Amino acid sequence: MDYTLIRSRRKTLAIEITREARLLVRAPLGCPQRDIDRFLAEKQDWIAAHTARMQARREAHPEPSPEREAALRKRAREVLPPLVERYAPRMGVQPAGITVTGARTRFGSCSPKNRLCFSFRLMEYPLPAIEYVVIHELAHIRHKNHGPDFYREISRVLPDWQARSALLKR
Repeated sequence: MDYTLIRSRRKTLAIEITREARLLVRAPLGCPQRDIDRFLAEKQDWIAAHTARMQARREAHPEPSPEREAALRKRAREVLPPLVERYAPRMGVQPAGITVTGARTRFGSCSPKNRLCFSFRLMEYPLPAIEYVVIHELAHIRHKNHGPDFYREISRVLPDWQARSALLKR
């Protein structure tokens, strides 16, 4: 099994499948190689499943060319502000601002100061999924966690939010 080993002052063994579908193994400084080998053998099925999932994700969503990225950023600047302007009053919230980012691991975020960030990569998904992310982030202005009240707020505005959220996982 091909992997990159990173030793540090951690106390436990851990594995990670990177965005490039490569295996990283993190181990304590003094951990014997036989313990690492045994750990990897025990996690073999998990590693295979997650590597395959990451490879499929990479194939479904390849890194955009500079031209494609510019087009997606432009579309984000055209699409997202009107959606925020439409839904913020319905939800009784007001964001401090909107930023388009190149985030790879999340489609949106809400800062503690209520500034919304959206990844340009969100523009590769259908409008119902984009609306869900906008409403999700707007809900974070009122609820800074993913508790029951947060999801009640989303359900009030988007009763079909679960189906829209599922679109992001394809």
